[in-house]
Amino acid sequence: MGRRLSLARVPAVATTMVVMLWLGSSLCVSAVARAGAGTTGAVAEQQRHPVVLIPGTGGNQLEARLTEDYKPSSLVCRVWPLVRGRGGWFRLWFDPSVLVAPLTRCFAERMTLSYDADADDYRNAPGVETRVSDFGSTSTLRYLDPNLKLLTGYMNTLASTLEEKAGYEEGRDLFGAPYDFRYGLAGPGHPSQVGSAYLQRLRLLVESACAANGGRPAILMAHSLGGLFALQLLARSPPPWRAAHVQRLVTLSTPWGGSVQEMLTFASGNTLGVPFVDASLIRDEQRTAESNLWLLPTPKVFGNTTLVVSRSHNRSYSAKNMTQFLRDIGFEVGVEPYSARIRPLVEALPEPGVPLTCLVGTGVDTVESLVYGDGGFDEDPEEVVYGDGDGTVNLASLVGPIKAWSDSPAQVVEVVELPKVYVK
Repeated sequence: MGRRLSLARVPAVATTMVVMLWLGSSLCVSAVARAGAGTTGAVAEQQRHPVVLIPGTGGNQLEARLTEDYKPSSLVCRVWPLVRGRGGWFRLWFDPSVLVAPLTRCFAERMTLSYDADADDYRNAPGVETRVSDFGSTSTLRYLDPNLKLLTGYMNTLASTLEEKAGYEEGRDLFGAPYDFRYGLAGPGHPSQVGSAYLQRLRLLVESACAANGGRPAILMAHSLGGLFALQLLARSPPPWRAAHVQRLVTLSTPWGGSVQEMLTFASGNTLGVPFVDASLIRDEQRTAESNLWLLPTPKVFGNTTLVVSRSHNRSYSAKNMTQFLRDIGFEVGVEPYSARIRPLVEALPEPGVPLTCLVGTGVDTVESLVYGDGGFDEDPEEVVYGDGDGTVNLASLVGPIKAWSDSPAQVVEVVELPKVYVK
């Protein structure tokens, strides 16, 4: 296979994540056509490659139940939610109760992870059990709250477009791979029980999807953090497995080298656009997520560029002194897992080993650097400098690493630029 770096541009659109996913679905249909169907319309069943959708951070429902070991911070947290399902399970993410301040605290303490230094791995908070339901189905990633479809639609537009425009059918050749997005993966020699178990489930799902569709390899379509998981699945699989089971990887807004906005999340909290939520109430919880450490800017992409300035500490921070940043924001417990588990993981960014198509939003103001004043990191930044990107991920992270992959004789890379496409 000859090397190819193809850059295309799509006409500018004023849109949000829904349109990004719609554009992605159109491109995925095109990928099916290139695989041998010969048309971008409805594809004959015997020619159609199965599609597996992999969501990004917060991109699927997450359920929880509380055991007797749970120590609520208030009476409200002890009794909420009033109505729970069979076995005591309830939807932890997303639920509109997170918008109410007393319940925001309950949400945060239940979402919190802890790093067990002795086990060198992450765990749920005591007394909190979590699960991802309907693995293999797209049901939990179409809408984050099935009772608020209009407000919480996520991958439904993408899945519906594949069904209506290309003839895909849920459970036959269209599958979903939801996961507990708080957890991540670790570098060589370090356990990652939840993340590794997810990769194994994903591997088996891909294999079963191929087997159910005449042995045709699958198209993996991943958004944001899901692209990093997909890359690790491919990197940890031998070439014969990749060739037999994956036709193409299509990514939407994957932060290959992290995002400067993640430093805002760690420093002062980030509501991710959810209205009425006090960032200070969820900051501590956000810091504990293993996957958030994974999404910090990487030295490989951002180098010595100043990303954060703190006047109260009289210090500036780049991706290369991230451990000092974590200490100065008061998150000392994050230094060891970042140094030992995350840095080795992000320093090596192996090529996928399958044809890759990347959809990237450009021309949207994206956080490039932050300046914190004398009030320190407990206050919002005094100044935010913006640069190019998709509104969440910096352009350098979106395209820098994949341009390097194009130098490989065996790696096909296509970059589809979507001007003025804002992504959350």
